Amino acid sequence: MHMLTLYGTLRSGSAAIEAALARAGLAYTPVDAASWNPGPGLDELRRVNPLGQIPTLVLADGTVLTESAAILIHLGLTLPPGLLLPGDAQARARALRGLVYIPANCYSAITVIDYPERFCEPCDDAMTERIRAGTRQTLHHHWRVFADEFCVGFDAGAPGSLELLATVVSKWSGTRAMLQADRPAFHAQLLRVEQHPEVAAVFRRHWA
Repeated sequence: MHMLTLYGTLRSGSAAIEAALARAGLAYTPVDAASWNPGPGLDELRRVNPLGQIPTLVLADGTVLTESAAILIHLGLTLPPGLLLPGDAQARARALRGLVYIPANCYSAITVIDYPERFCEPCDDAMTERIRAGTRQTLHHHWRVFADEFCVGFDAGAPGSLELLATVVSKWSGTRAMLQADRPAFHAQLLRVEQHPEVAAVFRRHWA
């Protein structure tokens, strides 16, 4: 019997958690669930996470973990030092900063791009496009800053929680094309993470 249950779906943030579990060699039961895909999986997800958000990870003792960064930090702190979070205190502090930076500045912008109607009332097509365009500019600026701040020390050869989350979230909203043009060295690091032998199968499954 698997000890963990992971709620998620293809091409979503759950890919980062799958990759982390793959790096750790931890077995889990996957449940296909997403707020945009009504069905038994979503019903089951809402019983453990009323917001219906993915990824959601349920531990063996029934503890429910939500929020990608929180899940990745928990895994990093409970697994041997150096696997998902650095053992060195200074490097670990830097990784924790990056893990919070991504949802605070990038995930949040992607939510606005994907669901602009949640943020204006009334919201006609012209307003929707203006919100998306402005927010995409902000998102890409945040990724340029991230690349400048975190490219040095970004360990694509042994990806941990930070590298995995950045690689997944940068797949969305035109970020990869922007980084390839504006921050090619960092873009190359993201591609190296995707090709790491312990996580390559996860990325192929999500983005075949």
